[in-house]
Amino acid sequence: MRLWSLHPKYLDPQGLVALWREALLAKAVLRGETRGYTNHPQLERFKTHPRPRLAINSYLAAVHEEATARGYSFDHSKLGQVRVVETIPVSSGQIGYEWDHLQRKLATRSPEVHSRWTNVVNPACHPLFRRRSGPVAPWERLSEDA
Repeated sequence: MRLWSLHPKYLDPQGLVALWREALLAKAVLRGETRGYTNHPQLERFKTHPRPRLAINSYLAAVHEEATARGYSFDHSKLGQVRVVETIPVSSGQIGYEWDHLQRKLATRSPEVHSRWTNVVNPACHPLFRRRSGPVAPWERLSEDA
């Protein structure tokens, strides 16, 4: 499961569809509707949010908005109640780690999308997140091939 801190505009079609599915799975976990993935590290920041269910709905809403802008028809009824919620801090180190990870994926899987974003130095966060200084998040599973 990868719940990107990066804005979904950077994802290729496969990545955007995967993010939608994984965020829906995260929503099910946060609602107690599944036994799997309950301790997945990617969920940590949602679990500690004052309104975890509204936070994941907000996350999904931004993914849905990006998909709609691209002409996709993700099922809006799966969003649930969307309200303005407190943003979640994300460290500059985490954004950098995810950006490098995404660039490696795109270089292999979608070179045309990769070339579109190659010159981005300071990638935008997903709208639910707000950047702050700091290292890679402690819950991140670091790997060279992440």
